[in-house]
Amino acid sequence: MFTSEHRAIQKIHQHPLPMIHVDAFLYDDDVVDSLCEEGKMSRNYCTECGSYKTASLEFISHSFSLMELKFLYQHVLPDLTGKVVVDVGSRLGAVLFAGYLYSSASQLYGVEMNADFCQLQEMMITKYEFIDRIKVVHADICTQPSLLQKADVVVMNNVFEYFLDRQEQARAWEFIACNVRKRGSLLVTVPSLEESLSKFQADVQFSQWVEEVQLNYDVYMEKDVDREALEQIHLYKIL
Repeated sequence: MFTSEHRAIQKIHQHPLPMIHVDAFLYDDDVVDSLCEEGKMSRNYCTECGSYKTASLEFISHSFSLMELKFLYQHVLPDLTGKVVVDVGSRLGAVLFAGYLYSSASQLYGVEMNADFCQLQEMMITKYEFIDRIKVVHADICTQPSLLQKADVVVMNNVFEYFLDRQEQARAWEFIACNVRKRGSLLVTVPSLEESLSKFQADVQFSQWVEEVQLNYDVYMEKDVDREALEQIHLYKIL
């Protein structure tokens, strides 16, 4: 005959949801948090197999947030009157649209390999009548030397690392360094050039090509500003 304790244990085993029973007398919330941080316990489980061996996903954006776009055009870049801006890997057009609204750049070019993204950008350009200053080029940037050569500002936000293997990245960066040569023009990158170029061997003479321009990341004093995101933005002047 089952005792009440046996029946309670049986109900626990029959519970439909995965559950860990923690004795609060031995393990308070702080201890549990520490154990989870150390990987000795988990607050998550796999809904397919029920395993507790899970890991956090890393989130990365290939587009700037609204805060980052305002920082870019209001605090990073100088007056762009009469200037040409090229966004390498323009995706949904955030840099182009912000440039149209927040700057006086004469032309904003987005170079994008994905046809669907190009179509979406074109729809927005038509809808909001941005066509006089924005143009989207459906192409690989490595087929656009003349566009890079005439650019006054080139923007590159996580462009190659997650889409090309290391050999292809090296070739792409060599192409960029060979064609972004207008003296005094500006290059905006996320992450820094040093970080991007440290992951493979590329024939890029960094010190002879650019010099970094120091940025003031303290221009936004609001509590909800993601300073870490702003610090990923780097500005370089072409020598």
